[in-house]
Amino acid sequence: MLKAAGAAAGAVGIGTAVTPTSAVAAGTYAHPGLLHTRADLDRMAAKVKAGAAPYTAGFAKLTANRHAQTGWAANPQATVIRGGAGQNYGILYNDVHAAYQNALRGHISGDSAHLDTAVAILNAWSAKLTGLGGNADRFLASGLYGYQIANAAELVRDHPDFELGRFQELLTKVFAPLSDDFLVRHNGAVVSNYWTNWDLANMCCVLATGILCDDKAQVARAVDYFKHGEGLGSIRNAIPVVHDDGLAEWLEAGRDQGHALLGVGLMGTFCEMAWNQGVDLYGYDDNRFFKGAQYVAKWAMGGDVPFTDNTRRKGAINGWSGSETVTEAAPVDPAMTRPIWAMIANHYTKRRGLSTSYLTQIVAKSGPEGGGGDYGPNSGGYDQLGFGTLAFTRDKATGTGGSPSPASSGSASAAAGSGAGSGSGSGSGSDARPQTGSAASPSASASSAAAGDLAATGSNEIIGWTAATGITALAGGMLLLRRRDRVRRESQ
Repeated sequence: MLKAAGAAAGAVGIGTAVTPTSAVAAGTYAHPGLLHTRADLDRMAAKVKAGAAPYTAGFAKLTANRHAQTGWAANPQATVIRGGAGQNYGILYNDVHAAYQNALRGHISGDSAHLDTAVAILNAWSAKLTGLGGNADRFLASGLYGYQIANAAELVRDHPDFELGRFQELLTKVFAPLSDDFLVRHNGAVVSNYWTNWDLANMCCVLATGILCDDKAQVARAVDYFKHGEGLGSIRNAIPVVHDDGLAEWLEAGRDQGHALLGVGLMGTFCEMAWNQGVDLYGYDDNRFFKGAQYVAKWAMGGDVPFTDNTRRKGAINGWSGSETVTEAAPVDPAMTRPIWAMIANHYTKRRGLSTSYLTQIVAKSGPEGGGGDYGPNSGGYDQLGFGTLAFTRDKATGTGGSPSPASSGSASAAAGSGAGSGSGSGSGSDARPQTGSAASPSASASSAAAGDLAATGSNEIIGWTAATGITALAGGMLLLRRRDRVRRESQ
């Protein structure tokens, strides 16, 4: 069971702003129901067929990608290693993106050969992969590639040749156990040691696994962690300070731009998957994620944003420790981008009807969005599934009141996550900063080798803090926030 600060063991924090539809309340999951619903797939197909913009530009990005071709042959491995000697994880993420892109292309074009290719890739991996290894970066592999491969599988779950049961076993025995363990134990580190994106990647894996495998308890744990988790991926730790101007500080803005963008994309992914099962996390805590996304969008385009000085402890429980202080937001390159914005902006503008000045600007600047393979050859270019212009551009909702609605189910499903509320990152090496075009730039930070497994994955550079309450004790670490600009302090 994932630990939840301020919540009883096993309890799920349930908001009251949005009431789930009867399908979710009754305990049935909708499939497909991760990042894309049946209605989403039908919309994409119809818009592309009609030649509607910007869908056609987004579809052109998909069809031009080398991963979206029917000639892709899988190269499954028994063990995938990320971090340390013998790394081979690039084989996995390339195959995962090929499966996803072929599945998406098959649904939109109606060409069954692409769906067949996706099924062949996924079946090959579920027949061979038995473990994930490496140093602490193995938790990035479980989180990032776990949620991504689940999304690819969800798109072909009803294909007659797809080995659904075997694939579910792959998720529940190889990917999800590592992600679950990370959210509980954080690799033996103090809870503030690992950056927000580490938590969020593994939260996405736990949630996606729960939905694809119709596991109510798994979904409930993931949603509870989003609301109450002790780690830096829970929403009040990821977005610790809300300012009076309506912007809210994103935790990793003090680290670097590439990882801050990654975290925003992962939280958006988590919220979208939950939304498609009737759980509103986009609007949770007075639209806190919206305020954080607006902050990052403004900052990433070179705008001035307020920042609160932060000092925190880091290190291993009962082991080495240190502290680190950040006094200002990191510098940015306005040309840097990740394919994350279309999904978030379309939710708030089209589903909720909100004014999203900075999100709207950055979507226009970064579109049409591509996917894995379009943002550099290293792993940072494969952290998001992408293609948001194609997948998430939507007409303005009417008469929904911004409430989530589970997708129409294409197959019988079991228990769903209960209730509704009102989000890794390439943490090491040169994979952290994908940019527009084919060249990936190296990470701005380097890892210390002095502290073994933790430091080898960037623990010596992690800056963590939680909801702004002055001084807060965090399971073995101590966090201090000093007010630099006028902020609205919020209770836990």
